[in-house]
Amino acid sequence: MTQMKQPSWPFSVAIVVVVAIAALLSQSVVLVDESKQVIITQFGEYRRTISEAGLNFKLPFIQNVTYLERRLLSTDALSQEYLTADKKRTVVDHVTRWRITNPLQFFVTVRTELGARARLDDIVFSELRRELAVHNLENVIAEQREVIMESVAASARQQAASFGIEIVDVRIKRADLPPAVQESVFKRMEAERKRESARYRAEGDERGARIRAEAERERSVLLADAREQAQRIRGEGDAQAIAIYAEALEKDPEFYTFTRRLEAYKKVLGAEDVLVLDSNAEFFRYLMSHRQSGKN
Repeated sequence: MTQMKQPSWPFSVAIVVVVAIAALLSQSVVLVDESKQVIITQFGEYRRTISEAGLNFKLPFIQNVTYLERRLLSTDALSQEYLTADKKRTVVDHVTRWRITNPLQFFVTVRTELGARARLDDIVFSELRRELAVHNLENVIAEQREVIMESVAASARQQAASFGIEIVDVRIKRADLPPAVQESVFKRMEAERKRESARYRAEGDERGARIRAEAERERSVLLADAREQAQRIRGEGDAQAIAIYAEALEKDPEFYTFTRRLEAYKKVLGAEDVLVLDSNAEFFRYLMSHRQSGKN
């Protein structure tokens, strides 16, 4: 049975040396990009800070590397309830933007971003509570909101400097009433809106009644003027008719009497009417005269 050829000792040693060199280089090289900064420690003690991007070196195995952010960071804190100067409770949700300016001080005091966020939340919560306690709710929501947040950011910036942190700004994302208070506020707002709508409806009804009354008055005036004008025209027509009749009477009284009697016959007598009257009645004088003239 053929035995496998064992590798030579020089080749095995070369492999071990290559592996050792690779491990040594991996533990010695520190690669820093533009978004990071590095703290080098040895047995837990600070040695140096690397702030520039590029390739750097450290002692292998005995020195450790801690990467810190160079970029702008933000802390989105949980909502907290505060009491304003007018004794109104409000729930404020804020965000803090910050960066690490002193890596060594940051590493010594808070060490990690998680620790930094916890410290910043405590600072900003305290400053917000102090600042909101001297302002009314309406100012917090609208008028002096920017001024309040600038004051909070300035005070928090001074305290955060001891941790190697620079606070860029603090902003309120949302400011609301607590849920228990919101319902009562909404009901009060609804009642106020109902009162306002009722007032508008009452004013509208009053204005409508005033317009209708004015229109009715104008209608009455127009009808009265029309009646007066109609009566005047009718009177003038009657006067002209009387004048015409009088003129006709003066010219031929008999003919005038005859035409008037014919008009009376037309109005009184119909096609199927039957009248029983004395033949000597004045009403039938012209009919009887016509009958007698026909016999002759």
